Amino acid sequence: MPWLILVIAGLFEVGWAIGLKYTEGFTRLWPTVGTVLAMTISVVLLGIAMRSLPVGSAYAVWVGVGAVGTVILGIILFGDSASLPRLISVAFIIVGIIGLKLAS
Repeated sequence: MPWLILVIAGLFEVGWAIGLKYTEGFTRLWPTVGTVLAMTISVVLLGIAMRSLPVGSAYAVWVGVGAVGTVILGIILFGDSASLPRLISVAFIIVGIIGLKLAS
């Protein structure tokens, strides 16, 4: 269960990272509210997961899920580069996340 909570926390991290783009520098009310809410939920769930997971693994997986999701949504929503080196780098992050899960 802690790993599932951690992955959900990472998904909320994706939400706030993408939400930051929509806040336009925190000048738009509802995107800002949604972003702050996603930030709060993400950190709270991370804290809950860390009750029983190693801090280093939990934090790295949380950041990794957030990074991978944000890169993918950046490509889809904002036309960010989907170059081969970027995709290979994302694949390395995914391998790292899996490795940390298997090693914990």
